Amino acid sequence: MPKVGITTTIPVEVIYAAGWTPVDLNNLFITSQDPCGMVEEAERAGYPRNICAWIKGIYGVTLAHPEIKTVIAVTQGDCSNTHALMETLSLAGLKIIPFAYPFDRDPDLLRMQIEKLMTAFGVGWPEVMETKRRLDEIRRLVWRIDELTWRENKVGGWANHYYQVCCSDFNGDPEAFRAEVTDFLVWADTEKPRTEEIRLGYIGVPPIMGDIYRYLEERGARVVFNETQRQFSMPFDTEDLVEQYRLYTYPYGIFYRLEDIEREIKRRLIKGIIHYAQSFCYRQIEDIIIRRRLKVPVLTVEGDKPGQLDERTRIRLDAFVELLR
Repeated sequence: MPKVGITTTIPVEVIYAAGWTPVDLNNLFITSQDPCGMVEEAERAGYPRNICAWIKGIYGVTLAHPEIKTVIAVTQGDCSNTHALMETLSLAGLKIIPFAYPFDRDPDLLRMQIEKLMTAFGVGWPEVMETKRRLDEIRRLVWRIDELTWRENKVGGWANHYYQVCCSDFNGDPEAFRAEVTDFLVWADTEKPRTEEIRLGYIGVPPIMGDIYRYLEERGARVVFNETQRQFSMPFDTEDLVEQYRLYTYPYGIFYRLEDIEREIKRRLIKGIIHYAQSFCYRQIEDIIIRRRLKVPVLTVEGDKPGQLDERTRIRLDAFVELLR
């Protein structure tokens, strides 16, 4: 099947129904053998140093995979730098298909965007809805992993992050991913409940530092809520595809996201929130609103390039955990 890159979660039901394979370029970048090299490749091409490393990594990794000749770029509802990313990838010879989430979650505008995507891939509603039913079966398995994380305390923060973030493209093979999730559930169901006493929530984009979950758990804290990653699993029981992507909080305003965050803080008995803010990202400004709205302590952590936690961030995490203990 031909591959199409995606810059963030989009209605993948359309892509799979058309016989294409979606590739989440964020996941491809961060799991590559040399993600820092992907960032440096973009900088050698002329990308400024004071631009988000995710954008530069997507540029570098896309060019490193010539089998990806088409990219669906989310022009509204994600990174404000995506427009320039689209243009530079177009300059490199790739076909760009734009997709926009309406800021006000207007159902008619969203339906129009989905149908434009369907037209671009030559597929209709019957095939798309049949694909949705198949993918929803897999999503429900991932919901169970989330439940095992916060309700039964059998799953750690990293596994919770991983399986939910993979729902953006189902690792390019839904049936293989279904088998992987099923095997993990068999293992997790037999685990003894974990004993970390501090229950944390993680909000913001997925971390560019891979060791944050392990580091927290070594100090007696565990992330039991990954906000954005959970949204990738479409945790809403609806048969309406348009409504599904209206309920999906990530591409819309911070106040709509906060409704979900506040609800989950209460439901999951969360003691504190780690707000991850990517360097040079406009979403850092939203930290002002987050701190004023949330009723639990908030630690804002900033990351730049791929790698491990730096010493300064470790010290701040240590202090935050001690504050909550």
